[in-house]
Amino acid sequence: MTSGAASSRTVRVDLAGRGYDIVIGPGLIDRIGEFAAPLLAAPRVIVISDDTVEPLYGARVAASFERVGIQAGRVVVPAGESSKEFGAFARLMNELLDRRPDRKTTLVALGGGVVGDLTGFAAAVLLRGVDFIQVPTTLLAQVDSSVGGKTGINTRHGKNLIGAFYQPRLVVADTEVLDTLPRRELLAGYAEVAKYGLIDAPAFWEWCEENGPDLLAGDAAKRTYAIEQSCLAKARIVAADERETTDLRALLNLGHTFGHALEAETGFGPDLLHGEAVGTGMAMAFDLSARLGLCPADDAARVRRHLGAVGLPMRLRGIGGTNRRQWDASRLIEHMRGDKKAEAGRLTFILARGIGKAFVTRDVKEDAVRALLDSAIAA
Repeated sequence: MTSGAASSRTVRVDLAGRGYDIVIGPGLIDRIGEFAAPLLAAPRVIVISDDTVEPLYGARVAASFERVGIQAGRVVVPAGESSKEFGAFARLMNELLDRRPDRKTTLVALGGGVVGDLTGFAAAVLLRGVDFIQVPTTLLAQVDSSVGGKTGINTRHGKNLIGAFYQPRLVVADTEVLDTLPRRELLAGYAEVAKYGLIDAPAFWEWCEENGPDLLAGDAAKRTYAIEQSCLAKARIVAADERETTDLRALLNLGHTFGHALEAETGFGPDLLHGEAVGTGMAMAFDLSARLGLCPADDAARVRRHLGAVGLPMRLRGIGGTNRRQWDASRLIEHMRGDKKAEAGRLTFILARGIGKAFVTRDVKEDAVRALLDSAIAA
């Protein structure tokens, strides 16, 4: 569906009484105030960004609101997963309260997945709930974390274990901001793009195999198409299963059981980005599926071949750029036990019967998981 601007596209997330638009295209950073104005309960917003994104876009976003008569405050948090810790979240909430917001104030998340998760959770609990808008500035956030209303912070027990389902009022994805991203950040987002093909869209996976390198190299049209297709896929799933009460939305966690364990073992630090972990985790999920006789070995090889060819880490020993990390299968399995998707002590995996044929299972024997992890550690 095309919006009023010829070069932008709009995807609708249909939720009863709480639906919202995702606007995708170039040059949208300077039009956020225009898009948001009809949705605001009062002419006041607080823009939350990090110290990497704020110098690039903070003033422009604030100016876009002020041009249409909306007061725009700005709050900056440190870049990185450390801002999703309890202490950092408390500091953010106090800084927001210092500004005397009321329940008609709208928060604006300007940044990647960390800022989006943090701002969304802040909006869910500030004054028992205020509106918020997502302005994702990374590919990963544009295709995944900004859409669907999952918000949260991390604990020492795992990733996003404290949070809320809380939908934004609007998502604005400016494709031009991706030009400032390092290739590693683009790759992290690309893993989430490819995920949609692996879940239930084999034709889109084939498109990724053919066009992924061009997308990563800067092809604007292919980036827009990939973002639109990803958002359409996620919007469809979220509309059908907003709060993950069935296994449908859980399919979006393909690669995440392995990926979150890898992230936890690396301390949620710079050695392994979330999207990189998801890419590695998807390859491991297909490898496990092939080992269990669920998935053709050729499909698992295709997944590993393409994700590795574009530059995502496929070998555990290469994570962090060093061979010195001591991986341990037992520790990784313990991290999996703390995953949100675990039920009654049983690990939950999204496996596949082939490309585009993902499914949820809680019946994988731990010995099979351990054998796969041992092989991955030795590779």
